[in-house]
Amino acid sequence: MNETITTYNDLQSQDDKAIVDMLAQTIDNELTEAESKIWHAHPVWFLDGNPIVGYSKQKAGWRLMFWSGADFEEPALNIKGSKFKDASIFFTAVEQINTIDLTHWLKKARDLQWDYKNIVKRKGQSIRLK
Repeated sequence: MNETITTYNDLQSQDDKAIVDMLAQTIDNELTEAESKIWHAHPVWFLDGNPIVGYSKQKAGWRLMFWSGADFEEPALNIKGSKFKDASIFFTAVEQINTIDLTHWLKKARDLQWDYKNIVKRKGQSIRLK
């Protein structure tokens, strides 16, 4: 696991650390080719420079966000962004994380991608990569 993400996770409360460690380990195990780093103060995984998945602490709990998740057609990913093709799910306890579902979503994240890496060049316009 990326050292900066390990440090980020270690700074969380015991209950929160269990959640983020489970998320990070599962993401790392599935997206072995991904680059991971702290981006905009949160852990994010990238494929070919394109953000794929990340998590952040919010009022509702830990938000796991897939940048292209709206195209996954997964009912559990029901928090959709209004501006981009993202979709999210929130966790407040490690027991809520279904690693089979998470692994399935990560496979979709690899196969269904919108080009966020070049969104500034395209003046807010995104195109589908895969």
